[in-house]
Amino acid sequence: MTVNFYKYQGTGNDFVIIDNRENNYNKNDTKLTAHLCDRRFGIGADGLILLENDVLSDFKMVYFNADGNESSMCGNGGRCMVAFAKFLNIIEDRTSFNAIDGLHNAVIKDGIVELQMQNVTGIENHDTHLFLNTGSPHHVQIEPELEVLDIKPIGAKIRYGSPYNEAGTNVNFVCKINNTTFAIRTYERGVEDETLSCGTGVTAAALAMHYKGEATGNEINLKTQGGPLKVRFEKASDEYHNIWLIGPANQVFNGKIEC
Repeated sequence: MTVNFYKYQGTGNDFVIIDNRENNYNKNDTKLTAHLCDRRFGIGADGLILLENDVLSDFKMVYFNADGNESSMCGNGGRCMVAFAKFLNIIEDRTSFNAIDGLHNAVIKDGIVELQMQNVTGIENHDTHLFLNTGSPHHVQIEPELEVLDIKPIGAKIRYGSPYNEAGTNVNFVCKINNTTFAIRTYERGVEDETLSCGTGVTAAALAMHYKGEATGNEINLKTQGGPLKVRFEKASDEYHNIWLIGPANQVFNGKIEC
């Protein structure tokens, strides 16, 4: 079988993207998806995304982790999908598309994609960390010595440990630079390793730091390992709304692979 694919990245968070509007890709073939994401024997990516037709919006986004399993919302993947839809001439500069967590609005201009995320409530503020869901579950904790932190073993221990256990969580380590700027490193479930950037993780970190009183203003700069992102939001009572994840999304290459 020949698979036509496109490789995209958003601040180093990379994806295999496939135009599946004719439903040719077998979404139940977890081994195939994992193979395509394999960095040694396949194309290599943090995840695989299908673009499909949708009756409610411009297109539908179906996201799979690198382990081959369909997963929850991916923010950087969503931004890359918007860039891909523009490349295919499905959209122009604005769009509304469907994902596993519902409809998302987005704007693209000069390679910068602004993606509207779902509203967030129910942030849990614990002694050592915060927990919230920004389309995917996220554990957020402050780590002043971020640069020397051994992310993979520490992240895995939290990801599989209590209270997350089998369902697991993504794990974000945050270092404050100033009241509007934070550095962040993320361990992603499904990838089971550190990724250079995580869109829902960046969003979670920005809201968590604002909720905790570490951040001021309604626009937060996040420095990921793969580059800078911004999160803009509004807050009313205990709800964060009008949340936008902002940053670049680019096509790296495209091709065909025999599977």
